[in-house]
Amino acid sequence: MMTGPKLLAFDTSTEALSVAVRHGDRLLAHSGAGGAQASTTLIPLIQQLLAEAGLALAELDAIAFGRGPGSFTGLRTACSVAQGLGFGAGVRLLPIDTLHAVAEEARYRFGAERVVAVLDARMDQVYAARYGFGATQASAGEAELLAPEDVELPPGWVLAGNAFAAYGERLPAGAARHEVLPTATAMLRLAPELLAAGLAVAPAEAWPLYVRDKVAQTTEERAALKASASHSSP
Repeated sequence: MMTGPKLLAFDTSTEALSVAVRHGDRLLAHSGAGGAQASTTLIPLIQQLLAEAGLALAELDAIAFGRGPGSFTGLRTACSVAQGLGFGAGVRLLPIDTLHAVAEEARYRFGAERVVAVLDARMDQVYAARYGFGATQASAGEAELLAPEDVELPPGWVLAGNAFAAYGERLPAGAARHEVLPTATAMLRLAPELLAAGLAVAPAEAWPLYVRDKVAQTTEERAALKASASHSSP
């Protein structure tokens, strides 16, 4: 007899797309190219994996998605698809921090118990947060947007994420570095505990976590800043 929650999870916050379904002891997963392709391939992949698992959307106990931080377009894609599926099937959503999924992937693959997760935020910055995995419940820090050299790495902690190619020399040295991305399978491992903590929400209450609120200034804002700078110049 199959036990455990029936779950769908997906993440499109980075350059990769990750989808997974858990039905009892069965785990089906797919990973591929994300970015601009994610918006057109995500729903067909979800339908394919659910069919292979023998599950209908309405049978799911929750739909988990990577809420961010990450690519603005990717976060909006994941959230909007999750909301659409949740509304249509009457299923609650479980927004999961992408940095938490990074740390869980490092724990699962490399045995790391104290992880500083770092994702490339572009614009010369990284998203970072700390996660400690103990015998009971994981501890988590708040996601931050930082310059790579401002990331703090306490003694005995490791780095995990996808920021090393771009900012390797500027990130803290002297500790292990694990190149991992947030994955849907990591989210499925995190989901039961998060569900038990009451973190599932109605579709209308699920939102992306951007951390960086804006990626560009409007023409008017740039003009205002330029005028302000000229007025303040001696």
